[in-house]
Amino acid sequence: MKLKKYDSINVIPFIDVLLVLLTIVLMTSTFITKGIIPISLPKATNADNLKVNKEIIIVIKDDGTFYCNNDIEGLDNIKEHILQFPKDTAIHINSDKNAKFETFVLVLDMLKQYEYSNISIVTKK
Repeated sequence: MKLKKYDSINVIPFIDVLLVLLTIVLMTSTFITKGIIPISLPKATNADNLKVNKEIIIVIKDDGTFYCNNDIEGLDNIKEHILQFPKDTAIHINSDKNAKFETFVLVLDMLKQYEYSNISIVTKK
């Protein structure tokens, strides 16, 4: 029995390894930008304070409670908190599927009243 000689390199395992590495890099970069992976940043003596437009995350739970950036707050406190940010700040609304639609409309109406336009509604695929 004679073995068959291959004239070319089999690239399928190489592509598999590259796809796994690409997946690992994408997952790691996603966790770093979300702040899930804890890191300690180095200190610099000549660092400038940059004003970063942070995003605001508003969560509406099914029992009608509001969270603004992981702090439990009432609707009036959310107004005060949001007004500290510029009008182009990204605002993400996470509303529980069992929450009253009325509470969602109250939050959206408040944001429109203060002329915030960079609003997104977070959903799950």
